[in-house]
Amino acid sequence: MKLIKNILTFGVLIPLLASCTDMFEPALENNRSEDNMYDDPSYAQGVLGYAYSLLPYDTKSVSDVATDDAVTNDRANTYLAMATGSWTSNNDPMSKWQGCRAAIQYINTFLSKVDDIAWAEDEKVHQMYSDRLKGEAYALRALNMYFLMLAHGGWTEDGELLGLPIIKEPEDVNSNYNLPRNTYQECVDWMLEDLNAAIELLPADYADISNAEIPQKYQEIGVTNAGDYNRVNGSHMRGRITARIAEAIRAQITLVAASPAFSDGTTVTWEDAANYAAVVLDRIGGVSGMDEDGYKWFMNTAEIDGLGSGACPPEILWRGDRDNSAEDYALGLNQEKDNFPPSLYGNGRINPTQNLVDAFPMANGYPIDDKDSEYDPNDPYTNRDPRLSEYILYNGATYGTSNTQIITGVYGTNNDALGRQSTSTRTGYYMRKLLRSDCNPNPQYNTTQFHYPVRIRMTEIFLDYAEAANEAWGPTGTGSHGYSAYDVIKAIRSRAGVGVDNGDPYLEACAASKEQMRELIRNERRIELCFENKRFWDMRRWQLDLTETAKGIEIDQVGGTLTYEVIDVERRNYSDYMTYGPIPYAEVLKWSNLQQNAGW
Repeated sequence: MKLIKNILTFGVLIPLLASCTDMFEPALENNRSEDNMYDDPSYAQGVLGYAYSLLPYDTKSVSDVATDDAVTNDRANTYLAMATGSWTSNNDPMSKWQGCRAAIQYINTFLSKVDDIAWAEDEKVHQMYSDRLKGEAYALRALNMYFLMLAHGGWTEDGELLGLPIIKEPEDVNSNYNLPRNTYQECVDWMLEDLNAAIELLPADYADISNAEIPQKYQEIGVTNAGDYNRVNGSHMRGRITARIAEAIRAQITLVAASPAFSDGTTVTWEDAANYAAVVLDRIGGVSGMDEDGYKWFMNTAEIDGLGSGACPPEILWRGDRDNSAEDYALGLNQEKDNFPPSLYGNGRINPTQNLVDAFPMANGYPIDDKDSEYDPNDPYTNRDPRLSEYILYNGATYGTSNTQIITGVYGTNNDALGRQSTSTRTGYYMRKLLRSDCNPNPQYNTTQFHYPVRIRMTEIFLDYAEAANEAWGPTGTGSHGYSAYDVIKAIRSRAGVGVDNGDPYLEACAASKEQMRELIRNERRIELCFENKRFWDMRRWQLDLTETAKGIEIDQVGGTLTYEVIDVERRNYSDYMTYGPIPYAEVLKWSNLQQNAGW
């Protein structure tokens, strides 16, 4: 089989082209044989690099508008269509089928050749290169399978919980493509096998070390010069997958497998998920290592601007490239153009719902519907959880380089007002999270700032641990670790300024009940990870109601007094079977052994 020379071209996805020999053997002048990998290490790394170019993460907020957390004012948005009744097996914006399966094909091709490639003349250096690159490949393969499982794993009409076909070897025109789906458990076992292999092969971090710090396994094969080690695993490699990242992916996989939507079809326990998350957290000292500013990482402008190449601040375990370009495809101003209010030259695309706003507690820690909350529906934004004003622009808030007051009420005099025009808010709110207020989309200026896409936050792993630990050992149980679900949630709320003046009595009450703590953990996860493309997956693995109507707030001014009326904004149209996504319709038509999930 021939490989495409230009590995950055997205037009050819090899796993999907079994019926066309020409796709595997295009004209010679446009390709190189895979045998070139043996003598050209840079070309071989390029094959693995293609898998990096297909990483399945979204670079900005997209799917929350299909949940109870947000709507969009873009009427052509595919997630809006999905949420309002147009989600089908041949119209699936959540699908990961094509990209992830293509990445796995490239990874399998790389793994089939990696041990025979001449990475370096020095055998010891060759071994270190081979170890690291195999470790990356194993971890990337598991990552792509994880996203495939999120999007396409599910129960069939026969009552089986299935994952995807497990494919460990590169496919070519002679391969059997009509494969049945493996069980969900078999897929979990394979992902964990790959990740455990990756963790053994990869460094915890890419860093320049001294001779005394050379890992024991490399000292044993005769590596004595740290320069050789740094050549392979030094700081210049930052940004690629590491053992710590592989450990975090392992924690994510087991959390999903232990969740209500999947637990009946797997042997993964909540204790497993808690222990795997703790491996990641113990590396930073557990709760004591939590970043005090981590909840507003996107606003820590000096930190972002000062990041070295590939470096991550304490809150971020894995990120994409930092960017400050003004191009529409880049992050430097793109999100602000999309989501700033119209008065700040934005299109106001993502509109947080009243449902989400109501999830933020009061600063004293009580939910707003608790009798002790002191919530005033006629003054709804006063004395709230400080994260509310950091994540959401509400009526009367100021924002932007000129501290413009944003009036979303119907009494407003510009297009920031509710429903005023196509780029106005539909809910009475605009998104603030992920954006930098020092950007300026005004065409006169187009002021960009550095942004980076986040792949894994440490806070997510803390929340993974809290959820699993509570289910395994209760709110204050620690298993074999030095911290509990209660400890994690207390630290997360405290750093945001919730319950710090009164000892957080609501949290203390929750500490006596696994059920109450479960609801609190889920709510904290909803708040901390809002607009980060987590909510849709969480709602489905928890088997929550996807059909809750998205609500907004209509604010008017009568005689100088503001009035507040909750309104229905968007009715959601999901069926019960949509807890699990579909296998693409075209694939089921092509392959008789590929069983569809129930309902699709």
